[in-house]
Amino acid sequence: MSPSESKDTNNVAIIGAGPAGLMAAETLAQCGVKVTVFDAMPSIGRKLLMAGRGGLNLTHSEPLDAFLPRYREAAPKLAAVVEAFPPERLRAWCEELGQPTFVGSSGRIFPKVLKASPLLRAWLRRLDVSGVKFGLRHRWTGWDNEGRLLFQTLEGESVVEARATVLALGGASWPRLGSDGGWVRTVEAKGVRVAPLRPANCGFKVAWSDIFRDRFEGQPLKGIALSFGGRSVRGEAVITRDGLEGGAVYALSAELREAVLASGGATLHVALRPDLNPCDLITRLSSPRGKQTFTNWLRKAAQLSPVAIGLLQETAFASGVALASMSPETVAAGINAVPVRLTGVASIARAISSAGGVAFDELDGEFMLRRLPGIFAAGEMLDWEAPTGGYLLQACFATGAAAGKGALKWLDK
Repeated sequence: MSPSESKDTNNVAIIGAGPAGLMAAETLAQCGVKVTVFDAMPSIGRKLLMAGRGGLNLTHSEPLDAFLPRYREAAPKLAAVVEAFPPERLRAWCEELGQPTFVGSSGRIFPKVLKASPLLRAWLRRLDVSGVKFGLRHRWTGWDNEGRLLFQTLEGESVVEARATVLALGGASWPRLGSDGGWVRTVEAKGVRVAPLRPANCGFKVAWSDIFRDRFEGQPLKGIALSFGGRSVRGEAVITRDGLEGGAVYALSAELREAVLASGGATLHVALRPDLNPCDLITRLSSPRGKQTFTNWLRKAAQLSPVAIGLLQETAFASGVALASMSPETVAAGINAVPVRLTGVASIARAISSAGGVAFDELDGEFMLRRLPGIFAAGEMLDWEAPTGGYLLQACFATGAAAGKGALKWLDK
């Protein structure tokens, strides 16, 4: 089918209907700018709705001096925009949409309804009142020779002219929800440097034995501490068919990922009873076993779950030494330093988020691509990563607002 050109000229086209794109659209529309949001999917905010299944952790309550370092190497690049649109502003924005928030016991901030759908519905209503239009099932494929936007639609190719464009296409995690990283080649073809997209907040592969895998797949390790590279984090992990995932693993995923990719593997240490004094643990393990099986005695003496005991036995088997033959001191030491060898990084398609993206030195202070005047970028398609805990959405909202403000300034020139 021959290309069809849009009859209307958009002041600004937003490509990507996630949090960053919608926030850019709102920022512009509130100043009277005509905005159209395009997305390849048939509905809006799919990844946001997925996040809502876990309660929608919007942001975190910790002070900014502790908050900003969560963005690691990108912290200096994100500091100004997060300070301009901080967690307090995000909470107030939710309140304005009729969705009050609360601070959980861990300091994380959630909407009181613990869902994304009411917030998204209220937001879309406000965008509609502001005049924002949507072009769904529009997959962006680049620009034509005149700099106009090209989209593949159900009716064929569509050409759209815009005075400014905000790219908010996401990373490459959960591609079935829309962020598949397909934009990378398009912007690289324009000379824009893009750091390779890599899994973040992801799981890792472990070569479990068949016995351990079949018995404990899906089982959680609760109240543990994980250590790697001088860092230790508390939380939970889950045994998967081919590895390990979960909140505590995600907190160390950046360091673990780089180690695995650099050398082909990494050893993660698991403390199964991190709150138990080593001397107390040795005393417990020195008590007579009597007629109890070793596994049952270990469960009672050290208060270990079956999966924790299974993990101990798995690593003992790998070393060639039976756990029951070890001294109380050796078992006690092993309980809080179980070595788990990671052999690979889980697929980016299953990662919560992704690292890599458009390099910050490709952007000016207004989040405009230096090589492409009038083209702005925001959200997870930029080269930053952060742990779970509200930092991901906070940066998406903040960079979306910043790109929207940058586009406003561009229009005023």
